Amino acid sequence: MTEINLEKSTIRELNEALQAGSSGDKFSVNNTVGKHALSVGLTTKVDVEINGHVGYYCAGMNQQANIIINGNAGPGLAENMMSGQVRVTGNASQYAAATAHGGLLVIEGDSSSRCGISMKGVNIVVGGNIGHMSAFMAQSGCLVVCGDAGDALGDSIYEAKIYVRGKVKSLGTDCIEKEMRDEHKKELQQLLSQSKMSHGVEEFRRYGSARKLYNFDIDQVDDY
Repeated sequence: MTEINLEKSTIRELNEALQAGSSGDKFSVNNTVGKHALSVGLTTKVDVEINGHVGYYCAGMNQQANIIINGNAGPGLAENMMSGQVRVTGNASQYAAATAHGGLLVIEGDSSSRCGISMKGVNIVVGGNIGHMSAFMAQSGCLVVCGDAGDALGDSIYEAKIYVRGKVKSLGTDCIEKEMRDEHKKELQQLLSQSKMSHGVEEFRRYGSARKLYNFDIDQVDDY
């Protein structure tokens, strides 16, 4: 285990050390005090445990690494993540996993607005609630919400799937509730198991695209 103390090391030194790590290497990062852009651009299967709150863009562009944040995370957590896993034991701010293409993001607490905006294949599991405009223009992947969802959920959604256990304040344009078939229950169960969430799949509802905005229709011009 390599320990990195951010009272003594700079953010550049931290990221250079993590990026130079080999598969199987383990790192512990301490005294973060909300610093920004920690653990970005990792491309190998290293394990990183961050002890403390982090600022914006933590774990951005992650590939293969397993990153645990023991605290809260600021805006842009795991933005454009490609693979690997990122877990936050606290809450996350705005646009978590924006444009992310793959991997798994687990937020044990709440996530703020625009969670999963323009997601492109990532799986996101939130243990608490999410804010407004989450999964806006979400293209593929899954967003699992174990609590409640805010306004305009799934606005202009493409083919991503949304599973919500609690209440949905409102659905966005072209997002509707959909049937929960066996394949969806299986998929949801796998994600809950991977995320170490104990809820039953029967407690969730599924939402997705009504597919009315795929092609322009003059009769629906007010929806655009």
